[in-house]
Amino acid sequence: MTPATPLLPPAHWRDFLALTKPRVMTLVVFTGLCGMLAAPVGVHPVIGFTAILCIALGAGAAGALNQWYESDIDAVMRRTAKRPLPDGRMDRQAALHFGVGLGAFSVLFMGVAVNLVAAAILTVSILFYVLVYTVWLKRRTPQNIVIGGAAGAFPPLIGWAAATGDVALLPVLLFLFVFLWTPPHFWALALFMKSDYAAAGVPMLPVVSGERTTRTQIGLYTIPMAAVAILPWPLGLTGPIYGIAAVLLTGWFALLAVRVAKRTTHADDAMKPEKALFKYSILYLFVMFGALVVDRWFA
Repeated sequence: MTPATPLLPPAHWRDFLALTKPRVMTLVVFTGLCGMLAAPVGVHPVIGFTAILCIALGAGAAGALNQWYESDIDAVMRRTAKRPLPDGRMDRQAALHFGVGLGAFSVLFMGVAVNLVAAAILTVSILFYVLVYTVWLKRRTPQNIVIGGAAGAFPPLIGWAAATGDVALLPVLLFLFVFLWTPPHFWALALFMKSDYAAAGVPMLPVVSGERTTRTQIGLYTIPMAAVAILPWPLGLTGPIYGIAAVLLTGWFALLAVRVAKRTTHADDAMKPEKALFKYSILYLFVMFGALVVDRWFA
């Protein structure tokens, strides 16, 4: 007789929290909140809190389902090997049920308590991240993060829709901004995590096409990203606070991207240009969206 597979002990609440990818969720929640606060109408605090909670829960559900599906990849990557599933702290079935339940609750709660437009966009964002990016693209094409990056670009649309019940040009531009920001941000990470992706068999651009092509693509994608980042100002959708901040912050992003694109040495220094770009890109997105809200409320 085949011995029964030993049952894992019940997972700790911290493991369920880890499934939601809290660091990623922070950025998602912040851009969703800024999308809401940038809307031209006021939002009741209870409705606003509910919408942000639903965005957070939806992002957590997507993160949990991503980890459920990719537990085999996570197990061979140093960056992810200590996550609850590859580290053996949680049963995969529990992670699946948690992700599905959290996602369903977030969408239903958004639809009932906020509005159906925001709930519909939240649904699309979860399904896009799980089915399009995680299941379909990530293991099949080096363009995974280019197309899949749309998943992380939905929160400003959701926040705006939660406030207004519709979608306008400004949140669409914010969607495009995050969409175009994602490849240079993620490819910068992939450049110094190349060996991990290669070991896991994930066809990230540096693994499939090499560092030179990846660096060039980072430089090229920065051009339309910079244009979209600044565009709301000349279109009259924002004021000078956002406009000046966008020009200065995006200029520094472009300078770092050029350094990455032109780099030819392979010295393993602690402050490689790609690491500097990756770290700055996170701060850049936070400050850009923060400037948008300041501009909306104080311009």
